[in-house]
Amino acid sequence: MSNAVIQISELKREYQMGETIVRALAGVSFEVDRNEYIAIMGPSGSGKSTLMNMIGCLDTPTAGEYILNNNRVSEMDDAELAEVRNREIGFVFQTFNLLPRTSCLANVELPLIYAGVKSSERRERAIEVLTKVGLGDRVDHKPNELSGGQRQRVAIARALVNNPSILLADEPTGNLDSKTGVEIMYLFEELYRQGNTIILVTHENEIADHARRIIRLRDGLIESDTTVEQPALADKELV
Repeated sequence: MSNAVIQISELKREYQMGETIVRALAGVSFEVDRNEYIAIMGPSGSGKSTLMNMIGCLDTPTAGEYILNNNRVSEMDDAELAEVRNREIGFVFQTFNLLPRTSCLANVELPLIYAGVKSSERRERAIEVLTKVGLGDRVDHKPNELSGGQRQRVAIARALVNNPSILLADEPTGNLDSKTGVEIMYLFEELYRQGNTIILVTHENEIADHARRIIRLRDGLIESDTTVEQPALADKELV
């Protein structure tokens, strides 16, 4: 039995732009095991955003196969993809993507509403994950009453609330100052140590160095797939 939560084989994605066919992904293959911590890197135009959209079930491939937690998602329609996204993937975006007029609690409850979880359980689970990310005392605050780092923690809590198969983070420190960025990377390290599978899309080497494995893309292909010899926080005791 494979331990892989993600199996990607010869994944291709082509776009028609006028008369030109753009090959964003030209045949990418790799696996991700449970409780791996991976960074995906590459210059602009390398295909990393396209790959992230594929992994996140936001787009479908032109060819190739993508299996997520034993679901063959490369063959699913939009409705099936939406269900898999909500159940299997926790998204963390650079821009937080929080609803500004609702409380932290309501923001975190949102994926559970889509999943049909009843109100009392939603509240309990949302408070649990907000406490887990250090915001148990901020559940009734609105996003504009929080710092950037706290907003990203709310976004991470929302990503975790459905207990997803993977946590997919796109430039998660991109809108934060360096001190707050470090705090968020400490939180990702903590989540990894608790058994979460994390895929980080970044262009910053110092962020990628927190992962245990780095996949670099160039021209729609994997240029390298390497183990991080000395992960940034591996030897740190987390408080």
